[in-house]
Amino acid sequence: MTTKHYSNGEITVTWKPDKCIHSAVCISGLPGVFDVDRNPWIDMKVATTAEIAAQVDKCPSGALTWRRNEPK
Repeated sequence: MTTKHYSNGEITVTWKPDKCIHSAVCISGLPGVFDVDRNPWIDMKVATTAEIAAQVDKCPSGALTWRRNEPK
């Protein structure tokens, strides 16, 4: 299974495309962060960590998840 990781330093968002049901909840909630016309399609610099985590938590399929990064 393919997984992709995107980080802003505070959190890392993991996307599992094989699990995605294309509900577009992520895109409609934070279109600046999640944009399928951009490569990479997730830009972690466009919103706050809290906003991104809250939107990822709404993913109905679990294709998007997040974890807090360990402090360096």
